[in-house]
Amino acid sequence: MNAIVISAPGGPEVLRHQPRPVPEPAAHEVLIRVQAAGLNRPDVLLRQGKYAGSGDVTGLVPGLEVAGVVEKCGAAVVRWHPGDAVCALLTAGGYADFAVADARHCLPVPTGWTLPEAASLPETTFTVWHNVFQRGRLRPGETLLVHGGSSGIGITAIQLAHALGSPVFATVGSPEKARACEQLGATRAINYKTEDFEAIVQAAGGADVVLDMVGGDYTPRNLRLLKDDGRLVFINAMQGGKMDVNALDLMRRRLTLTGSTLRPRSADFKAALAAEVERHVWPLLAAGQFRPVIYRTFPLAEAAAAHRLLESSEHIGKIVLEVGA
Repeated sequence: MNAIVISAPGGPEVLRHQPRPVPEPAAHEVLIRVQAAGLNRPDVLLRQGKYAGSGDVTGLVPGLEVAGVVEKCGAAVVRWHPGDAVCALLTAGGYADFAVADARHCLPVPTGWTLPEAASLPETTFTVWHNVFQRGRLRPGETLLVHGGSSGIGITAIQLAHALGSPVFATVGSPEKARACEQLGATRAINYKTEDFEAIVQAAGGADVVLDMVGGDYTPRNLRLLKDDGRLVFINAMQGGKMDVNALDLMRRRLTLTGSTLRPRSADFKAALAAEVERHVWPLLAAGQFRPVIYRTFPLAEAAAAHRLLESSEHIGKIVLEVGA
């Protein structure tokens, strides 16, 4: 099969085409004929060799989410059958003609969605559901602030929170991105290059939950704008992981600091999360309360160009590799 591998840790140019044998599914796995693979920031960290706990990534096929058709099922698989259209969360291996996935980490392609659109779902919906709604405990009527509102995570968090009854603020880097986020349901999108997000959110009454992928000097600003009993949830720290935190202020205002990374979690955890996502998120997709936002697709052979676009942060929504003919 065709596959894109990381030839050595580094920039986008280290992504190289390499023929690989078609993998064989274990008893609890399905083999998927991949039609599309979503791109995510962890793919970049893996390629750079900077993803925590990833070890040596040389020779690794990246790709954490795919959509396609089940080609073969392991002996213990009950739910899926050859020919079923699925999207799936992977630990790696999505940039290829075929990929294996734990059968419990697969979900049906939503009705009316194309396979490239479905490939944009698993990593972002799993991440947002766990961090905003499980760890962040966002409830209807509570206010959410999302940093990086036009990213794949951002457009997912905005749409889910809005659909479930929460006002949403989002930070973005351009007027075009601000308009896109507000069209998706954000109450207010804030251009962090020209506006003070802390002052704007505080003037609106503060936020109950902040979903942050920036870290660094955003942290004290996030803490100041949180309401009492607020929750700050980290899913990345693009400006660095060190922060200045006043423990006495956390105690006085009963603030919660938490965060997570998805890839290292156990297969059982991801299976339980997949069931939660299907129960709570898939009906919103079916009802049209969440729509796909695909910025651009690339053929598999142009994975390096797709990574360059992802790192540029020029995109709004998801970037997807089209794999199958």
